[in-house]
Amino acid sequence: MSTAIGTLLSRSASICGGRIRIDGTRVTVHQIVTCYQHGLTPEEIVEQYPHINLAQIYAALAYYHANRDEIDRELEAETSDFLCLAGESKSKSKKGIASPS
Repeated sequence: MSTAIGTLLSRSASICGGRIRIDGTRVTVHQIVTCYQHGLTPEEIVEQYPHINLAQIYAALAYYHANRDEIDRELEAETSDFLCLAGESKSKSKKGIASPS
């Protein structure tokens, strides 16, 4: 029985902030791409996420390559947001302001 590649990924506004993800999981294309950009092979990524299979990894990477500019912009924005928040947190801790637990 063959699998339609389009069924391997899904998007739902209420799951993972509406990001495209591997269907039936909370693993986003962004997570797979980040591993890939850090030099992991698809086989190594499967080892990091043993509940998904190689076809799903390749589907995520195919989606990334087909939409590279969009995904790269989204990843850059997320990194920028993270660094901004990390800087705010660091600044508060230097001033002796306790961060909420």
